[in-house]
Amino acid sequence: MGAGALTARPPAVGVTGASGFVGRALAADLEAHGYRVVRFVRGRAARAGEIAWDPGRGVLAPDALAELDAVVHLSGAGLADAPWTPARKRTLVESRVASTALLARTLAGIAGSKPRVLVSASAVGWYGDRGDEVLSETSGGGEGFLAELAQAWEAAAEPARAAGVRVVHPRIAIVLAATGGALAQLVTPFRLGVGGPLGAGSTWWSWITLADLKRVVRFVLARDALAGPVNAASPAPARQRELARALAAALGRPCWLPAPAFALRLLLGRERADAMLFASQRALPDVLLQAGFAFDDPELAPALARMFGSRPRPPARVSDRT
Repeated sequence: MGAGALTARPPAVGVTGASGFVGRALAADLEAHGYRVVRFVRGRAARAGEIAWDPGRGVLAPDALAELDAVVHLSGAGLADAPWTPARKRTLVESRVASTALLARTLAGIAGSKPRVLVSASAVGWYGDRGDEVLSETSGGGEGFLAELAQAWEAAAEPARAAGVRVVHPRIAIVLAATGGALAQLVTPFRLGVGGPLGAGSTWWSWITLADLKRVVRFVLARDALAGPVNAASPAPARQRELARALAAALGRPCWLPAPAFALRLLLGRERADAMLFASQRALPDVLLQAGFAFDDPELAPALARMFGSRPRPPARVSDRT
């Protein structure tokens, strides 16, 4: 290694949403792999390694971005955190679309050297409810609130793209980890012995482990040829009842008590339940596979067994006709 390599500045990556479930893990992972992470914070930047911004008021100084080599944009209010009232829907839209638009405009307005890439999060919800259809990045967009939200979210990055910044949209599937995220809400009933599929369990769920998602982000940061939508999803999407069985096997618990669809719709509201639990997205990561990305967790049962430190075994199971 030459003297120049010893003194080279580590690449700086700005991360929005760095306090969230995915953001915290990603920031730590980037730092562990030699990146210098600069976190976007609301209000005043209180320490080195922070950038102050306020998307609601359109506040973000271009000079703060000029030092960055890349930006990973994850900011957005939680979809499952509150009922989808009209006010909450506006918050969900504004927290994604307005923040992306502000970031993209600011990047476009930098007169000198710009960050070379913006990795701006999206979701497989972009495709809407598509039944058994196999979905790739070339598939058309869907309908419904979440699909239209994801489509507006991606479109808001256009000013950065037009200004020459490489823009990548990882369309993120359900993120699986032993703690936090979607599994945190599914694990408890299984541990209590009353877990099972949601409704009939026939919905296709695209998924990715948190470990693989972190690797996907590093992969797209480093691949200058990658731009546009990238399905951040395992190559083996599963029906929801298959996920329920695999989770039960990993925990060594039964899988026998379906959660009635009507009860989930009463609990969450029909629109939110249908969009988040019963919308079917069978998305494949064609772009990543063609670019040479290899998943550490391509199959569901081994991934869940690894997370929970078990060997998968067949659980007591419900009928495929449930």
